[in-house]
Amino acid sequence: MTNEPRTDIGTPTPDELREQVERTRDELGQTIEALADKADIKAQAREKTAVMKQQAAETAGAVADQIRTKTRHAAQLVKDTTPEPVLDKAGRAARMARANRRPLLVAGGAALVVLLLVRRSRRSR
Repeated sequence: MTNEPRTDIGTPTPDELREQVERTRDELGQTIEALADKADIKAQAREKTAVMKQQAAETAGAVADQIRTKTRHAAQLVKDTTPEPVLDKAGRAARMARANRRPLLVAGGAALVVLLLVRRSRRSR
C-alpha cells in the first residue's frame, strides 16, 4: 500500500483509513463512557441525594425565615393587644422564675419522679 491520493474508483488512501479508524475509536470510547455513566447507579444515587439535600436545605432555610417573620409579627401583635398590667405581671413572673431556678428545678424533678412512680404502679396492676 502506498500513500497515494484516491484512485479513480473512490478507494480511500491508507492515511484516510487511519484517520477514519481513529475517529471511530474516539466515538466508541465516548459511547462506552456514556454507557458506563448510565450504568453506575451508585453514582447516580449519590448525585441525586446531593441535589435533594441542597433543595431540602434551601427549603428549610426559607421556611425558617417565614417562621421567624411570623413569630415576630405574632409577638408584636400580642404585645400590642395585651393590657399593660398583664404584661407587667408576666414580666415579674418571668424575672422571678429566672432568679429562682433551683426551686423550680427541684419542683420539676419531684413532679417527674411522681409521674414515673404513678406510671410504674399502673403497669404493675
